Amino acid sequence: MEKIHIGILGLLAGACTTVSFLPQVIKILKTRKAGDISLYMYIILTTGVFLWMVYGIFLREIPIILANGVTLVLCVLVLAMKIKYGKRG
Repeated sequence: MEKIHIGILGLLAGACTTVSFLPQVIKILKTRKAGDISLYMYIILTTGVFLWMVYGIFLREIPIILANGVTLVLCVLVLAMKIKYGKRG
């Protein structure tokens, strides 16, 4: 596979996994409820996404950096909303 095709594949894969977080973010924003969200799961996930982003930075791989950078922002948003709205149910 040519390098450009591998890059496109990485960008598409990153876009899919990143966009998958949007419904959760939107739902919490609309309902102001995050009681069913696992705090520990999101702490572990956010840490992992951060480490993947750092890994991508070391490799200078734009698809890894972009996908995990955006996902990190979304994970941090979910964590913040979990802390703010989690006790309400």
